Amino acid sequence: MTILENTKLVDNVYRMKLGGGHKPVTAPGQFVNIALPDKFLRRPISICDWDDETFTIVYKVVGEGTEMMSRMSVGTELDVLGPLGNGFDIEVQKMRHPLVVGGGVGVPPLYGLTKELLKKGCHPTVVIGFNTASEVILFDELQALGVDVFVSTMDGTGGVKGVVTDAMAKACVLYDYFYCCGPRPMIEALKQETMTEGQISMEERMGCGFGACVGCTIETKNGFRRVCADGPVFLKSEL
Repeated sequence: MTILENTKLVDNVYRMKLGGGHKPVTAPGQFVNIALPDKFLRRPISICDWDDETFTIVYKVVGEGTEMMSRMSVGTELDVLGPLGNGFDIEVQKMRHPLVVGGGVGVPPLYGLTKELLKKGCHPTVVIGFNTASEVILFDELQALGVDVFVSTMDGTGGVKGVVTDAMAKACVLYDYFYCCGPRPMIEALKQETMTEGQISMEERMGCGFGACVGCTIETKNGFRRVCADGPVFLKSEL
């Protein structure tokens, strides 16, 4: 695929739009695995948004590979494997007011999810959490979809001071189902605080990205599962 855009959003976070022939995205929450020059392993990154011709990823610079990506110019061609994984299931019976919760770079795949939930006729509420206001991403884009968006920051520089569950409590959010993606501490807190079933996108280091190397295996109530192939999305009741 060809890079059509590679824009800095905030410190160390970039938005990249890729164009070219690709398989259709079958569910929000799927990801791609990107090959980089002189790097043995591909970099798995969630799909944020897509159409018939392109898809968009939002990634954070955390090592040599993503730092290399941040310097790539428009027109560069990349070897992209995907879309991969089993994403979020939006065909949940009797769901009308889903809660969508993201933390840090777990927020991008929830943008595409929110768009699909709206198309289905649901009325989602979005809660996103960050360390500080300067790290907040996709707030304006989510608001532009016409949904209520609540923000928490650990240092209180933006939105509610604290974590996402603090923002949920202050906003008195009512919901009948939930979706989330973010760091493990946030996921564990949501598992304790939420009173409904929900879907959780797990983050693990990946090797192949399609289930062959079993390097991203986690233990669930139903045995060991590969995050890349059996997930990355799992039911709350499975974890």
